[in-house]
Amino acid sequence: MLRLLFKLLAFFRRDFAIQSSYRSAFVLELAETLFAAASFYYLSQFIDGPAIHSALPAGHSYFAFALVGVAFFDYMTVALNAFDQAIEEARRTGTLEALLVTDTSLPVILAGSAIYPFVYESVRTGVYLVWGVLLFGFPVNQANWLGALAVLTVSILAFAGLGILSASYLLLFKRGNPAKWLLLGASGVLGGMMYPVAVLPHALQILSRLLPVTYSLEGLRAALLDGAGFVALWPSIRALAAFAIVLLPVSFAAFSWALRRTKINGTLSHY
Repeated sequence: MLRLLFKLLAFFRRDFAIQSSYRSAFVLELAETLFAAASFYYLSQFIDGPAIHSALPAGHSYFAFALVGVAFFDYMTVALNAFDQAIEEARRTGTLEALLVTDTSLPVILAGSAIYPFVYESVRTGVYLVWGVLLFGFPVNQANWLGALAVLTVSILAFAGLGILSASYLLLFKRGNPAKWLLLGASGVLGGMMYPVAVLPHALQILSRLLPVTYSLEGLRAALLDGAGFVALWPSIRALAAFAIVLLPVSFAAFSWALRRTKINGTLSHY
């Protein structure tokens, strides 16, 4: 029994040594629980307080508000994970170097790696909405589907820039980007997924304007729940387009630089 305990302790020490060697990731994983606790706190403030009556779209239930938030927030999660997972899978199967020496351009490789995850997420989101309509009375009579599609398109472009930056970090350091977890946690608290941004303290409302998911969920709710036209949706579309215009070139440049560095160092296929 004592030998067994020593063996189990050795496994624990091995895994702890691996995790703690990535200090920033280790600390941010622990700090991530703060975002979860904050999300539940502000959700309870919203549900229990009078703000629920004034903050919801006129004539709509909290269910409709939350369903849009949960269904479409996952697009950001997919964008931040798809490129990382594609690189990790190619490393494990030994195809990464072979793929990168083909005549396929880097943007095509990155875009192709994200097609399946985004298509799958679109199907999943559609199932969310269909179940909501058929079983739980989700309103679709006045939805502006073209407007929602426009908001979603520029949202995906903005989110993709963040995902490519995360993949650049993964190329260099071989482990997931701790800033990605920080961004997802902050977006969950500040982005308006489960409660309106209006219930947050004023300082946090200002910070929420630095996150693309805030504009994405505002625009999607306006299009799907209020049937807002393109004039009303333009502020959200404009902000998301600005994120995309800045993030995509920066992320492609960062990924190209990271790729060159790993080739020079000979660590491209390491993980």
